[in-house]
Amino acid sequence: MVKAQMAISTLTTAIAKFIWTYDFLFPASMWLVSRIFIWTAMLLIAPHLPALQDGITPHFGWGVFDAWDSVHYRAISTEGYEFVDDGKQHNLAFFPLFPVSIFIFMKFGFSFEIAGLIINNLAFLGTLYCLYSWVKKQCGISAAHWTIAVMAYCPMSLFTAVIYTEGLYLLLSTMALRAFDQKQYVWTAICGAMATATRPTGMALISAFLITAWKQNKPPIAYIASLLSATGLLLFSVYCQLNFHDFLAFITAQKGWRPSFGFDWEGWLNMFMQIPFGNNWYFGWVENDQGGIKDFWYPLFFSLIVISSCCLLYWRKYFKPLIFYTGYATIILSLIIADQGLINNLLNVSMILGSSYLLWYFRQQLTPVMVAYGFCGIALLLASGGTISLSRLAYGIVPLNIAIGVCLSRYPRQAYLVMGLFITLLGKLAIGFAQEIWVG
Repeated sequence: MVKAQMAISTLTTAIAKFIWTYDFLFPASMWLVSRIFIWTAMLLIAPHLPALQDGITPHFGWGVFDAWDSVHYRAISTEGYEFVDDGKQHNLAFFPLFPVSIFIFMKFGFSFEIAGLIINNLAFLGTLYCLYSWVKKQCGISAAHWTIAVMAYCPMSLFTAVIYTEGLYLLLSTMALRAFDQKQYVWTAICGAMATATRPTGMALISAFLITAWKQNKPPIAYIASLLSATGLLLFSVYCQLNFHDFLAFITAQKGWRPSFGFDWEGWLNMFMQIPFGNNWYFGWVENDQGGIKDFWYPLFFSLIVISSCCLLYWRKYFKPLIFYTGYATIILSLIIADQGLINNLLNVSMILGSSYLLWYFRQQLTPVMVAYGFCGIALLLASGGTISLSRLAYGIVPLNIAIGVCLSRYPRQAYLVMGLFITLLGKLAIGFAQEIWVG
């Protein structure tokens, strides 16, 4: 029996080592395991959990993948765009390439849910392969491994497994950036144009290409490719002019989600203060009620988590490994039962500020176009006039994930702890999405 157990353990270790070192299998295995994990949480676990106050009890079926923004993609794919300049939410705010791709699949007999899942998930698989070879060449194999792990198991990778644009946009933007790095300017223009037709953050690619071309003194073809990457955006603008008599109607439509453009300092203040004090803290008057702290149990709970984490890290060398990891697991379990608003705010702040810092800190290890696109994308998000979905949008800026991967490759022991936290939050967000709770 002991020999059999040892043989199984040795075989398992050998298989894991083979997958980790074999370039072809590693991205695919990371993709497949992450899909199984997310779909298990959504299809098998969520239906057996009691519904939260602001959620529902999901049923087993394709419907668990179709919520929030997916509703708008369904409307565009089946009925087309609609828009009236009345300040309300209209689906013209969503860029066309993803719903058009779904529409094409539906013409071949696929349902909306199947088409959306195929496009998003397979595009994300392509992203992992493209990103793995690119990061391996530029930053080394260890950084490539950890970058793929971050991409596959970051909590916001949930949106690459449902009917959202994350997978498609990540693939197109990564291909455009890699092509620009490798001086393949035709592919830069093609992939860049498709990226700018997929999401508003694609506009950051244009400025990043131009800045990098100027900084590296590239030939005129690089500038031409940079400008041609705006083709997707221009075609969408022409469509808006022809159908809604407004060349920039897609920008006007954003007001339904973000009432004003520019840095939303009040939203950021609320977000920072809601982390330690909870969602019942607001700056100024909200719904005829004076802002302030109303529930003192929340800040007490948060303070205990922070103090425990600091003590655990500061005195970690005095703890036995079992005690240290038990304490770490307890903190993770505390986050599982924590308020979803706390999770969303922490993810927003960490993805914007934390990854921006890492992008700057490791800028020498990254290529110039990675750094330029990372900061241009962050600047675009900060100027968007809101704090909604910042963590998800920042996850779509691939150099931020690369910077996290490079950081984790420097500290592999701590990296496993971070990945444990990532996977835990990914499972929580997957269940929340299935219950139709806002998770980002």
